[in-house]
Amino acid sequence: MSYAIVWEFLVPEAHRTDFEAAYGPHGLWAQLFARAPGFLEVRLLRSHERSGRYFTIDRWQSAMAFEDFKSHFAKEYQALDRRLEGLASSEAPLGRFDEMPGTGANSG
Repeated sequence: MSYAIVWEFLVPEAHRTDFEAAYGPHGLWAQLFARAPGFLEVRLLRSHERSGRYFTIDRWQSAMAFEDFKSHFAKEYQALDRRLEGLASSEAPLGRFDEMPGTGANSG
């Protein structure tokens, strides 16, 4: 079972290319997360119904792996957050979730 953190972002058209590059599966956030044990992946989803609406899903092996990341990389996390501030006009954490067995990308 893995652990996922889901965020919603609203991104103005002028920033969408930069946002997608920074928040995508090979972007700056994924690169930072990959420095920590227990990181699995970042998924970036773009809405069909609302222009400029995105979701990210940050996947970790466990909640503890994410908590360890936050304690060991707090300064780097804050610096990257400041660096990318302004790309999104709105960001909201939607929740933290446990992935149920048999529902992952490799389950079917």
